[in-house]
Amino acid sequence: MANFTTLTSRVMPVPVNDIDTDQIIPAQFLKVTDKNGLADALFFNWRYNDDKSPNKDFIINKPESAGCQILLAGDNFGCGSSREHAPWALTAYGFRAVISTSFADIFRNNSLKNGLIPIIVDDATHKMLFELVEEAPRAELTVDLATQTLSYPGGSVNFPIDPFNKTCLLNGVDELGYIMGFENQIAAYESRP
Repeated sequence: MANFTTLTSRVMPVPVNDIDTDQIIPAQFLKVTDKNGLADALFFNWRYNDDKSPNKDFIINKPESAGCQILLAGDNFGCGSSREHAPWALTAYGFRAVISTSFADIFRNNSLKNGLIPIIVDDATHKMLFELVEEAPRAELTVDLATQTLSYPGGSVNFPIDPFNKTCLLNGVDELGYIMGFENQIAAYESRP
């Protein structure tokens, strides 16, 4: 997993509440055990027409969304089933952070384990960010994990993250990688008489 320190990016807005994991990555794509090809399956039922042609009206298919690494979503993002494929698809596409007022717990935990930062903001900030992106679509936000700050033109807000996940993300390690960082201490303990 790549370490996460700061990220500056334009934002892709999806102002829909209660986006569940089946909308993020439909069930027919859950047969894989790795992330290959999941970028193309992200938001599949919204992204493609019935004939599999791109839905030109869906935001991800618009030229201005190319390269966006921050997703601005409606309330209660990632609800539904516990599929880890949802953050896999988001990161495979290139997203490194998702902003919402709330996240389903399992989705939040799966995201943190896969290098995707779920950023919780209050209702007023959430509304202001949607207005900002509508007025200035090329505006960039900056996520600074060390200071837990989300900066936008004209201001910034702090966001919560637990210390363990913050440490793992800053160092680019998962839970096992974190434990392996104590390999010398573990070996010393195991070699004691």
